[in-house]
Amino acid sequence: MPHWISNDPGEEASMLNALGIKSVDELFTDVPKKARLGRLGIGPGHEEFEVVDTIDRILNRNRTLTQFACFLGGRITPRYVPAAVDAIISRSEFYTAYTPYQAETSQGTLRSLFEFQSLWTEMTGLDVANASLYDGSTAAGEALLLCRRVHEGRRFLVPASLPWEEKSVLCNYGTGPGLSVEEIPYDSKSGCLDLNFVRAEIAKGDVFGVLADVPNGFGHVDEGLLELKSLIGDVPLVIAADPLSLSTLEPPGSYGADVVVAEGQGFGMASCFGGPLLGLFACRREHVRAAPGRIVGATVDAIGQRAYCLTLTTREQHIRRSRATSNICTNESLMALAFVVYASLVGPRGLAQLQVELAEKARTLASALGGIEGLRAPRFDAPYLGEFTVEVTRGTAREFLDGVERHRILGGHLLKDPRPSAGAQPEYFLAAATDWIGDREIQKYARAARTVLTSARRSA
Repeated sequence: MPHWISNDPGEEASMLNALGIKSVDELFTDVPKKARLGRLGIGPGHEEFEVVDTIDRILNRNRTLTQFACFLGGRITPRYVPAAVDAIISRSEFYTAYTPYQAETSQGTLRSLFEFQSLWTEMTGLDVANASLYDGSTAAGEALLLCRRVHEGRRFLVPASLPWEEKSVLCNYGTGPGLSVEEIPYDSKSGCLDLNFVRAEIAKGDVFGVLADVPNGFGHVDEGLLELKSLIGDVPLVIAADPLSLSTLEPPGSYGADVVVAEGQGFGMASCFGGPLLGLFACRREHVRAAPGRIVGATVDAIGQRAYCLTLTTREQHIRRSRATSNICTNESLMALAFVVYASLVGPRGLAQLQVELAEKARTLASALGGIEGLRAPRFDAPYLGEFTVEVTRGTAREFLDGVERHRILGGHLLKDPRPSAGAQPEYFLAAATDWIGDREIQKYARAARTVLTSARRSA
């Protein structure tokens, strides 16, 4: 950028002289040498137009979801976003807004967050929601910490089928306080939680929280969740829920959940390369002082008009650090707005209808894949909504997914923990019905699957 930001040797020498140092390296003497990266191995700088040209050539190698028949399952959901969502969240008063420190100048942002909180409490059946968190995994991590604040113990129980990425985040959250995350095994036939194991672990003591997900990591609805709270007693129960599933299932608050967390990306946000995402968090009123982040409330101003304010702020920038419940530095205000705009546009009946349509597509997909030699679909016999687990019995799941990708099909999400400590794992992947698929795409997938598996048999 020398044309716009000049910094010739003379100017650099003048600045160093004013600082009383001889080189730029002296600015970093307080950083231990072992913590320094050293040279990054990148070449010299380039002109701006050269950088833009290089980046364009790199980006042109990308392939978008619209170029594939997409059956990706998991927490990140490819879903159609109505144009009105982007039109509303792109308004400058929302798009450029930052954390609403001064309530009197942030009424629009605060009102949208209040509506967002109200919507999430209605969907979960709980009392209080905060003004959003970073993503679903870190929301679960914050729920772990809340559980520890309100209940004694050192052990946090989670399903073995929980996505490995979320288990990793939970372990990271527990490392500082010395808390352990332990897995609840699943039934090999249904894929559902082993409730007898839960009962035995609670009897041993030292459990400060239990997390379960709906649908679970295999895509199935575990009907045992309805009795889970009665098994664990006063131990806090955290439910990680798919927001769309709550349009047709009972709200978690009705069967004893103390905290409900979720990833909200599927409501109004595109499935991009890692974000932006949206963390949803709700809890019972008695736990509100242990909740993370901030809560927007409604009040009246000096002349009796309705006004919005930050009712509760529990982060270290607002209160004494020793009393803070989180170091959440900002919320996902724009994504929270997208969430509530999407939900409002589609409406409760529309969301329920969408979930029913996806469930019907998923059954058609399972029937098509289940009839192919080399695949077992669905792998488990519990109820499922829009996604389910497939077992590859000929070759590996990775080889199968790579094979169908060559036919421009994203066949599913691999259910394998890539870390060396994970050991041997079954050949499973999660297949999902999305907005973008119909009978034509399902039949295309089935033909590609037969081709790939036939090739695998010949090469075996």
